[in-house]
Amino acid sequence: MALMQCSLRSAVLGKGCNVNVIVPQSYESDNLTPGKRREYKVLYLLHGLSDDYSSWLRRTSIERYLDNQGVVAVMPDVDRSFYTDMKHGLKYWTFISEELPALIKQLFPVSSRAEDTYVAGFSMGGYGALKLALSHPERFAGCGAMSCVTDIAAKFGDPRYESWQFEDIFGTPDQLAADGNDLFELLSKATSQPATPPVIHICGTEDYLWQDNVKMKEAFENVKWPRYVFESHPGVHSWDFWDKHIQTILKFFFCQ
Repeated sequence: MALMQCSLRSAVLGKGCNVNVIVPQSYESDNLTPGKRREYKVLYLLHGLSDDYSSWLRRTSIERYLDNQGVVAVMPDVDRSFYTDMKHGLKYWTFISEELPALIKQLFPVSSRAEDTYVAGFSMGGYGALKLALSHPERFAGCGAMSCVTDIAAKFGDPRYESWQFEDIFGTPDQLAADGNDLFELLSKATSQPATPPVIHICGTEDYLWQDNVKMKEAFENVKWPRYVFESHPGVHSWDFWDKHIQTILKFFFCQ
C-alpha cells in the first residue's frame, strides 16, 4: 500500500485542507486496455469530534487491514463540523458530499460507481457516515457506523457537549430536519428511494452513546431497512473498540 499525504485547496471551504489517502500498490501486468487506468473501490473513513484526518492511521492498523483488498481509503479532515454546512462556519457538508469525491476521482484511480463506493466512521464520523448514506443512498454500496452520535437534538442539553458549538453548527433543534441534519428524518425519507445500501451498525454496551445507538437501531428496524445489521459488543467509546470493529466492517463490505 502507498500512503499519500495530501494538501488540497478547497473552493467550497475557501482554504487548504488535509486528506490522507491509502492506495493499493503493485507491480504486475494486468492487461488493461492501452490508455485505460485501473479503477479501485473507494472507502471514505470519517473521524470523530476530537480527532482529525491523521487519526485512523495513528490509532488503528487500517493500512494493514486494507492490504490486498483493492481499495483506496480516503481520510479527510472536517474539524468539529459534524459533516455539516455550519450555521456559523464552513460548508463541510458540501465539501464532503460533493467537492471531495470529485477531487478524489480527479486525482486517484478510483471508481465513481455506487457499487464501488463505501463510507464508515465512528462517533461524530458515524453520524457523518449515516448522513451520507441516508442523504444519497444511490451513491453507496455500504455504510459502516460505530458508536454514533445519532440524536443531535438531545445533545443540545447534554453537559458533555458545549451548547454554543451545536448552535454554531446546527442553529436550533427545530432546524435540524429542514436542513437535512436529523438522521431519523433522513432515514424515513431514504426508505422511499429505490437504492438502500447495506448498513452495519456497531456499538459497545458500555459506551456513553449506547442509548443513542439503540434508538437508531430501533428506527432502522421500524422502517424494515432491507439490509441492516446491528452488533453490540462489550466496550466503551475508545480506539481499542474501533480498531477491532473496523475489521468487522471491512469484512461486511468486502468479504461477502
